[in-house]
Amino acid sequence: MQQQAKEFTYQIAWRARGRHPGRHASAQQGLGMDFHGTAPLISHPDPRRIDLRQTLRDPFEQVYVRIFNQKSAVPVYAVCDLSGSMGFAGHARKLALAAEITASIAYSAHRINDPFGFIGFDDQVREEWSLRTSNRMYAALDMAERLAEYRPEHVGANGLLEIGNYLKRERSLLFLISDFHMPLELLEQALIPLVRHHVVPVVLWDAAEYRSLPEFGITSVADCETGARRTLFLRKGYRERIAAAFETRREALKHLFMRNNMPPFYVENSFNADDLSEYFYQYITS
Repeated sequence: MQQQAKEFTYQIAWRARGRHPGRHASAQQGLGMDFHGTAPLISHPDPRRIDLRQTLRDPFEQVYVRIFNQKSAVPVYAVCDLSGSMGFAGHARKLALAAEITASIAYSAHRINDPFGFIGFDDQVREEWSLRTSNRMYAALDMAERLAEYRPEHVGANGLLEIGNYLKRERSLLFLISDFHMPLELLEQALIPLVRHHVVPVVLWDAAEYRSLPEFGITSVADCETGARRTLFLRKGYRERIAAAFETRREALKHLFMRNNMPPFYVENSFNADDLSEYFYQYITS
């Protein structure tokens, strides 16, 4: 899995508050180069940073030093949907694709010293699919390998409501990986406690779900959440309605995510790490 992990670059739009050194602009004072202001030497006893100009200006003859903010690390999470719909296999298996993305996130975080954590959920948060934030990249890659082989049960995604309880209080970068085939009411409620974090919804769809259906004939489909099977008679009009329903769903998801300042990142059939770099360039640095 390490050989398959592709690095991408990401940025954050806020000042990190973590005390561990990293690559992100921080609100923590330290030995960085980000000038914050000046203060009396007596309150910040570091004579290496004496500000002669400010010292000479002070009528009370206090000695002043320059204060700088350090660069800090930011917790990074991959939160992955393990519900029944994620067992879909078309051009690719959704969970195999989720595993590839998870490995890429873990590797990219490791490269800039950000701690990585993983949380898996279906109808509840699964403890056996949880990894506390750390810099142990091999533990994260091992989790990704397990994920690639996992076959989910026919269960829903109500565990998404519990995710906020498993995150650090510190603001984090959270990649929420799912096909988001759960009810919009559930998703909307689950996003409420996550808005204090930087959430990137990673939407996994497959063309075989709606755009690459057979032109004509009888097919059998299964509801991955319940396991129930249905027989469908496919024809042009029915295929068009399915495609239209997915486009309607796409717009509804976009509206919900954008209302919460969470631009979605769509992955269909295959994952390209460069596209994720471009996503951050478009929405964070612009």
